[in-house]
Amino acid sequence: MGGLAAAIDLARAGYAVTVIEQADCAGGKLREVMVEGRAIDAGPTVVTMPWVFEDLFAAAGAQLHDHLRLSRLETLARHAWPGGATLDLHADIGRSTEAIGAFAGLRAAAEFREFCTQATALLTALQARFMTVARPSPFALARSLRPAELASMWQTPPWQTLWSALSRRFADVRLRQLFARYATYVGSSPLQAPATLMLIAQVEQNGVWQAEGGMRSIAKALEQLGRRLGVRYRYQRMVTSLEIERGRIRAASLADGERLEADIVIFNGDVNALASAALGEQVRHCAKPITPPQRSLSAVTWCQLASVSHFDLAHHNVFFGPNYEDEFRRIFEQRNITDKPTVYLCAQDRLNGSPSVTPERMLLLINAPAEGDRSEIDDRLLEQLEQRMRAVLGECGAELSTSASVATCPQDFARLFPHTSGALYGRANHGAFASFARPDARTKIAGLYLAGGSVHPGPGIPMATLSGRIAAASAIADFLRG
Repeated sequence: MGGLAAAIDLARAGYAVTVIEQADCAGGKLREVMVEGRAIDAGPTVVTMPWVFEDLFAAAGAQLHDHLRLSRLETLARHAWPGGATLDLHADIGRSTEAIGAFAGLRAAAEFREFCTQATALLTALQARFMTVARPSPFALARSLRPAELASMWQTPPWQTLWSALSRRFADVRLRQLFARYATYVGSSPLQAPATLMLIAQVEQNGVWQAEGGMRSIAKALEQLGRRLGVRYRYQRMVTSLEIERGRIRAASLADGERLEADIVIFNGDVNALASAALGEQVRHCAKPITPPQRSLSAVTWCQLASVSHFDLAHHNVFFGPNYEDEFRRIFEQRNITDKPTVYLCAQDRLNGSPSVTPERMLLLINAPAEGDRSEIDDRLLEQLEQRMRAVLGECGAELSTSASVATCPQDFARLFPHTSGALYGRANHGAFASFARPDARTKIAGLYLAGGSVHPGPGIPMATLSGRIAAASAIADFLRG
């Protein structure tokens, strides 16, 4: 998404742009898996912050709705716990408050209201002063905040973890689990991620959309717009090295021996590839390596044609295991998967009602350590993990019946996305200032810029798109200065 967005902004500014992609189509982690002839979204499954895409298209003289159709979901997600308790969060905050009150009592409803107020304040403070800023720093951010915004940040200081903040805000441990899950949106543990990540709850509360035609249609829409602006797309091509001359980017060499001269190169891969010299020794120093303890989450996923009985699925569903703290300690400290992991299930044939076809297309996911370079989940362990996944669903009241399935493990993600070791979000967002630890768009080499989920402002479809726009704006400004 970062590369596609950067290409659009550069092309509309008059630059001749070529996109080189090793896969056979656009999208990156916005990938599909075919199961018995049916396409199942196997990466991101949710669209938030549509203003990011509306702004991108508007800047290019186009309108998003002419290229992409988004449907807003009435139910943000359905949550279930062992024993059969369920709770829906809704696009309407009043309905969510009522649902939480019925689920956990009036005190919990009041706690949720206070939580939403704080999450809204954090989002307001950081959206314009962090997410869209090219080179953020803690000190620059603090200077830019108004007194009320500083007070809001002080109520949720970054040195407080998300889990500890939620423990203070919610008496019911199930609600802590629910809102702690947002740390996984950036590949992190709620036990180590900063409390400011609670703003993700407000991002979802502002609306969740589904893309008509599947999530890859978002990438196709950006590609279509890019082609209208003159961008060339070359698929199934791999860049093997970048050529530097007198401290400035000069060319990119491809695996087939072709050499492409360039004044500007925007690298949209994982920054660890640069640090690993995957694009040559000349650019190794442009990024710091991500060490194994710093890696974000990976996952084990199953793309299935299946049906669920005894449970009414929404589009997005979360089935919690009994011990959330143990789940993340096992992943990040012991580097393995707990016996009863939380399961995410995306029922892709359901929008705001019953499925349109049966069996349904489903993506099921459990969190896993990013150990794709050091160990592999073999068939025996994969079968055990699927049994654990089904057991968690069963304890929450859902019985899964599968007719066809394709699994993806950390070692598979490591092969799909080179030099990530299967980490799906770059560096984990752990520590008080982790949000500032990601590299920004500019590198030490003139003409070489970074975009994608492993750089500022972080992972996720809208964030990666913003990274591409920041990279393009930085490149244009620097090029004009000479």
